[in-house]
Amino acid sequence: MDGAMTIRSPNTLRIGCASCFWGDTEFGARQLVESGHIDVLVFDYLAEITMSILARAKAKDPTKGYAVDFVRVLTPLLTEIAGQGIRVISNAGGLNPDACAEVLQVALSKAGLDLKIAVVRGDDLSGRSNWLRDQPIREMASGEELPPTLLSANAYLGARPIVAALDRGADIIITGRCVDSAVTLAPLIHHFGWEWDEYDKLAQGSLAGHIIECGTQGTGGLFTDWQNVPGWDDMGFPIVECSSDGAFVATKPPNTGGLVTPSTVAEQIVYEIGDPQAYVLPDVICDFSEVALSQVGPDRVRVIGAKGRSPSETYKVCATYADGFRITATLMVGGIDAAAKGDRVAQAMLTRLRRIFKEKGFGDFRETNVEILGAEAMYGPHSRTRSAREVIVKVAARHESKDALDLLGREWYSAAAAMAPGISGVAGGRPIPSSVVRLFSFLLPKAVVPVSVGIGEEDFSVEIGQGSCASAPPVRPEVRTPVIAGSTVDVPLIQVAHGRSGDKADTSNIGLIARRPDLFPVLAEQVTAERVASYFSYLLKGRVERYLMPGMNALNFVMTESLGGGGVASLRYDPQGKAFAQMLLDMTIKVPATLLDAGKVS
Repeated sequence: MDGAMTIRSPNTLRIGCASCFWGDTEFGARQLVESGHIDVLVFDYLAEITMSILARAKAKDPTKGYAVDFVRVLTPLLTEIAGQGIRVISNAGGLNPDACAEVLQVALSKAGLDLKIAVVRGDDLSGRSNWLRDQPIREMASGEELPPTLLSANAYLGARPIVAALDRGADIIITGRCVDSAVTLAPLIHHFGWEWDEYDKLAQGSLAGHIIECGTQGTGGLFTDWQNVPGWDDMGFPIVECSSDGAFVATKPPNTGGLVTPSTVAEQIVYEIGDPQAYVLPDVICDFSEVALSQVGPDRVRVIGAKGRSPSETYKVCATYADGFRITATLMVGGIDAAAKGDRVAQAMLTRLRRIFKEKGFGDFRETNVEILGAEAMYGPHSRTRSAREVIVKVAARHESKDALDLLGREWYSAAAAMAPGISGVAGGRPIPSSVVRLFSFLLPKAVVPVSVGIGEEDFSVEIGQGSCASAPPVRPEVRTPVIAGSTVDVPLIQVAHGRSGDKADTSNIGLIARRPDLFPVLAEQVTAERVASYFSYLLKGRVERYLMPGMNALNFVMTESLGGGGVASLRYDPQGKAFAQMLLDMTIKVPATLLDAGKVS
């Protein structure tokens, strides 16, 4: 696409996001650059699991620790990006943004381009480990003390240093850890000249970033009604077309797959949030409870209604530390009673290993997890499949000693000749132990985290607003529960709601969105925190909190200690609760027959 075709307007800014995580498709950036008519291209790479992976990579090689995909994907597009005047912002720097910038600078030089690269610094606190240990730090959820040795520690920075880099003329900005939405909020502040106390605008800009930060999840990916989403082979990446007043339209490039409707956008809004009236970011505390969505054209959804208030005085800090080793071993069992045979194989192998551990002087496993995949193991008591004739037996274990787990890896496939008939899938090589890198999250005053930006030889400090704790708590919305007269019909939730689930460390969330406004009171009455806690009691160690989002006719459930430790620390096959919403949508509720009789619920 010729650069002259890109539409520029002082009243709108079009921002496209080309990645959801490190490992996403490499073709999103090209799609947006060639057909998105965008002003700004952003990339999001740093999921919490990714930080753990980068910590291990940097520990092995100090020149690594960043998302290498970013440079590889961007390099062939640099000439076109320069020609169109597209600015690029990415958190691909991970734990080593300077190394990422150096490699990209080489690519720019080879292309004969003179684009300015800015690096945001200050999030990396790993060099201050001794100082951190002297602070009264406690883990945000568990209250535990700071581990004695850290692999990494990174503050979640906000939009201010990115705005400062844009103000200095940077063309490409590479950050380390920042909140995912900051890469979108910053160019909006820069372009429209928003003030730092225009909190409603900052909340709207942050919501725009939240909708596109997960790539095609905002354009129909993972949608509950997946049958209605066309073009999975060429999904359109998300674009937000933002106005100076903060309102924006969510859309995607023309002639691409995917679907942008109020329902697909709503599912992304509820993804990975806690209290929707206290979505805490470094620049603003957002209230998404009254966000309203409207279809204004094919694959165009207008989003308004986010509110904001003064941010807090603290940053969230994500630290990682080594915590022993883990191993995951699998094999297939086929034939009659496959699930029962598979479970007996798993238990026999664990019994054998415990006996060998005693003989060799090893302690017991710290934790084990057995899942019979194919027999609906993750559904626990809600499983409907007990007679599967083909299953995958998955055993995962944690131990202080890598040598102990190596024994499990060497012994695992002996089951193929000694235990159940029908064992297969043993030709892939022995499972190998790996180190466990756990997350430790805490709060730290902004005042003790100096932030700077480097552009070429220039390095300047960025003043960070300290925020306030004086904001009044939000008024909680209420929903008038219906008086159900007459008969009711039991229906699964999927017939009356959409759902999306996500994670933050060991906490999961499930958002439910009513398919129509008149169904929302029925959901609010029957799908309570207590009922959800009971439904997931076999997985849940913590509590369940429910929050109302009446603007979108949605409920959000936050479940603490529900992921077996979460991320790479969990031994479960679904350590991020990605299937939790789909599981909950099987739960039945009573719907007034009048709604069914009117043909409103199928």
